[in-house]
Amino acid sequence: MSTQIQTTTTVKPGIVYALASIVFGIVGWVASLALTLERIRVAENPEVTLGCDVSPFISCKSVMLTEQASLFGFPNPLIGLASFFAPVLIGFAILAGAEFKNWFWNLYLVGNIFGFAFVLWLFSQSVFVIGSLCPYCMVAWIAMIPLLWMNLGLVAAQGSLGERFAAPGKLVYEWNWVITVATYVGISLVILIVYWDLWPTLF
Repeated sequence: MSTQIQTTTTVKPGIVYALASIVFGIVGWVASLALTLERIRVAENPEVTLGCDVSPFISCKSVMLTEQASLFGFPNPLIGLASFFAPVLIGFAILAGAEFKNWFWNLYLVGNIFGFAFVLWLFSQSVFVIGSLCPYCMVAWIAMIPLLWMNLGLVAAQGSLGERFAAPGKLVYEWNWVITVATYVGISLVILIVYWDLWPTLF
């Protein structure tokens, strides 16, 4: 009688993951801060023209004065100011040698999923309902998307979503940058097509 021993290679976040978390976290936080400061300027003077008001369809002010910009009763950028701290802190913790339990990564992934879903909702509202694009908002979107794919791949690869998702999760984790770029391209194409007739007005 023979005994079959199965070994499982645990995928752990490394230096690249930590640095990416820090960079994208800082980018998202700075964009949220810029939006918050601009929102304060608009509150003080509703007639003010903001630096990000490039055209009628590329304008922070056009978006931030809508109901969608305060979904939970307060300006959406405040959510970004709070949430984008997490990847920065986690990234520095990993660089310092910290290791987290699976339950922590699972909770973090839930936050990433909600953040990504929020980005998709804001994207759809901006493009198809409001009819205007907020430059600082789009920077925050750019920061949120790779965080989702990195952590979805990591958590799945660790087996937290079930053993059958471990192998696909490892693939997603290793190629998350490709999926991120593909997501960027998809969103960009939608924006390009929807606003096709308006792009010449920028020149």
